Amino acid sequence: MVAKYVVSPSGGRGVHTDITSALVAAVRRGRAARIEIAPGRYEEALTVRGEVQLVAVGAPGSVVVGQARGTALDAYGTVSVDGLVLTGRDADTVACHAGTLTLDRVEIRAYNGIGVHARPNTSLTLRASVVLHGRTLFSGARGLVERCRFTDATDNAIAVIEGADVTVRDSRIEGSRIHGVRVSGARAEVTGCELTGTGLAAVVADTQAELTVTGCAIDAVHAEGICFIEQSRGSVDRTRVTDAQHGIAVVGGSDPVVRGCAFVRCRDTGINVRSSGRGRFEECEVLDAGNASVFSTEGGSPEVHGCRVSGGNVGIAVTEGARGRFTHVTIEDLTSVALRVRDGSSAVFEHVRVERCPSHVETLGDGGTTADITDAVFRDFAMSAVEVLGRSRVRLKNVSAERGTLGFGVGEEAQLFVHDCEIKAVSRCGAIAFGKGRLVARNLTVTGSGTMGLSGSDSAYLDVVNSAFTDCAVVGVSVRDRCGGRLADCTVDGTGRDAVRHNGFVELASLRTSLPVVKESTEPAAPPPSIVNNFNAPVFNAEVHGVQLAWNNTQAVQQQTGEGGSPA
Repeated sequence: MVAKYVVSPSGGRGVHTDITSALVAAVRRGRAARIEIAPGRYEEALTVRGEVQLVAVGAPGSVVVGQARGTALDAYGTVSVDGLVLTGRDADTVACHAGTLTLDRVEIRAYNGIGVHARPNTSLTLRASVVLHGRTLFSGARGLVERCRFTDATDNAIAVIEGADVTVRDSRIEGSRIHGVRVSGARAEVTGCELTGTGLAAVVADTQAELTVTGCAIDAVHAEGICFIEQSRGSVDRTRVTDAQHGIAVVGGSDPVVRGCAFVRCRDTGINVRSSGRGRFEECEVLDAGNASVFSTEGGSPEVHGCRVSGGNVGIAVTEGARGRFTHVTIEDLTSVALRVRDGSSAVFEHVRVERCPSHVETLGDGGTTADITDAVFRDFAMSAVEVLGRSRVRLKNVSAERGTLGFGVGEEAQLFVHDCEIKAVSRCGAIAFGKGRLVARNLTVTGSGTMGLSGSDSAYLDVVNSAFTDCAVVGVSVRDRCGGRLADCTVDGTGRDAVRHNGFVELASLRTSLPVVKESTEPAAPPPSIVNNFNAPVFNAEVHGVQLAWNNTQAVQQQTGEGGSPA
């Protein structure tokens, strides 16, 4: 049987005028107790032991409990609270020290302290409640939070630490000064929640934490929407992040799985993997990112599969010794480059489609900078489909480039290897090698170039075999300056003026063409004769009168004379 106690400020027969006296009576009887509290303000700090229910008789919020300073409720045992307002300052407003605590339809007003504190080996349920200002802290505890609102926390709204295990469902977190949910060395599930206006990451996992985020909406945050750091693990599913600095960041050896998420209008990056972070990203969207949609840097190594990038500046950037594998990716309508690999990084791109970007592939860096691109389609590039610079190395296999200015270009000391690729309808040149760049092509087809199919200049090297250059407006192949190499088993046909214009340094083996092959002189033009004036005597450019001249003398005396030669 549950013993019933009634509390009312007005008192009455069998009625307690304060809650503390009812609690004392319940402890004295040693039975489960239900304490029904009439509306009013109770200037008390409650210590609840045993099996006790605290219930507001009136509407939720009609009973206010707390003092100007200190804790409103300390719970030991099996305690439930329904419909109360609990206020505290400079301390834990509500603390669960032992056993279980259930808070239903409760409003917790915490000033300069913790709102709710579940201590180690306890269990806390917070349901349909509101926490103002203070954080909710699970320290080595189990917890369930559902249908709650957390507003203007001066710290983290919800902190799950030191081995705690907490589920947060269908709740709203707004205006936290630091994080919305922080999971540190603990486990948490966050499902169906809204998070907005946090000062730092809305949801963060650190110190080998395990975090699961499902079906959440995150917006207007000052830093990351979601952040995994310090070797944390977990998953993110069907979550939308809007207007964050970074949609999701994976740092320091963390390795989450992210599926079916959208990162929209992020001010810097949509997906950011750095400092040995990893992660697998499947079927995600990144829309209108301010800087890079997908960014792997400083040793990051993500796998991205089946993702779509639209709008924004740069599509996928892999820089500063990072890696990445990107498959079945679609990129469209950017203001800069779609795929960028730089600074000793390595990336693999498979089944990629890029449309309507100024540049589609750009690599720059030392010899450790590599990109492998297989089964890709590049369409409508304002500048180039592939640009390989520095000493970087790029391999293209089954790549199609169509409608742009320049198809494939390699320069400086870089290397480009092309297998089974085609270039169509470019306005300038199909493929070009310049500087000391090296172009190796097998089964390359260039059709409909506005000027040249293939161009080599400076000290570049061409090794092109079994390739075809068709309907190039000016010339199929142009080789000039000190560029050398070979063209073997190639075909040039169409309506162009010449098949090949070359400098004599390139070997033409088994060339099939009906157009002229022109060898242009590589000898420099003779310089104009040099004129050297060696004067051993004075040179006068006008009449000179009345002077004395001497040269090759060891001594010279100059004397001015008057008219007739007499001394002046």
